Amino acid sequence: MPCRTTDELNELVQKAKYYTFGGKVADYIPALAKANPEELSVAIFHEDGTCVSAGDIQQKLTLQSVSKVLTLALALMDYGEEAVFDKVGYEPTGDPFNSIVKLEFSPSKPLNPMINAGALAVTNMIKGKDADDRFNRILTFIQDLAGNSSIGYSQEVAESEYRTSDLNRALSYFLKQHGVIEEDVEELLMVYTKQCAIEMDCLDLARIGCVFAMDGLEPVTNRRLIPAHVARLCKTFMVTCGMYNASGEFAVRVGIPAKSGVSGGIMGSVPNRFGIGILGPALDEKGNSIGGIKLLEMMSAKYNMSMF
Repeated sequence: MPCRTTDELNELVQKAKYYTFGGKVADYIPALAKANPEELSVAIFHEDGTCVSAGDIQQKLTLQSVSKVLTLALALMDYGEEAVFDKVGYEPTGDPFNSIVKLEFSPSKPLNPMINAGALAVTNMIKGKDADDRFNRILTFIQDLAGNSSIGYSQEVAESEYRTSDLNRALSYFLKQHGVIEEDVEELLMVYTKQCAIEMDCLDLARIGCVFAMDGLEPVTNRRLIPAHVARLCKTFMVTCGMYNASGEFAVRVGIPAKSGVSGGIMGSVPNRFGIGILGPALDEKGNSIGGIKLLEMMSAKYNMSMF
């Protein structure tokens, strides 16, 4: 679908690009270290199927932690709210997304599905006969949300993450010791690292964001892809936990449901209006796209996006 570029949006991107020099790419995952830190692009997908953009929106990004929202929706559709939240909590955290600290105090349940421990517990719940089947269910679901059957995953990024996943292994073994997960840890990590390596462009991401903005309805066909109550639950977690331990400040400054990933991707959902897809690989100290957040702050002020 063609996306028109507007001078107004392009001007905001150019202003936000200045801030990318204060960030750095996620070099602890070797494959992500190759990203261009000066890259910044955005697509906005409206409920009527039209879109506007600025920057190189065809540049691919891997979902990384953005995928946590999507697997949460699938797990809720598979099992229902009671079963999912028997394994993972609702509460935000002020700790980093990969912290193990809170598990020491509440070993039976990760605080929320947007931290790594919670996301691993959610991925463990995805139905399927084996690791490949479960990953293919996740991938097919995401292809449906984006309206793009050509979406795949980066084998290079998945393998790079799998090789360097010692902290996630530690989290997984801790969760397994306390009965939160039950499967083989290496099988879980194979699914999880592929899930994080699912690859798309900003327009795909914006279109998925629009599905959540419209409470689970596909914006072009009006087909229901996610039950409304599931989409609303996911958006609530995006507001309270979606930007790691910067979620509170983001809610004040931008005020929309959003989820970031360490590839520099941000998916935003402006309720009943549009979805947003951003790529800006230079990250701040909390793991969020530094240019992407600044761009969203500017957009929120200019387009009155805040839901508060």
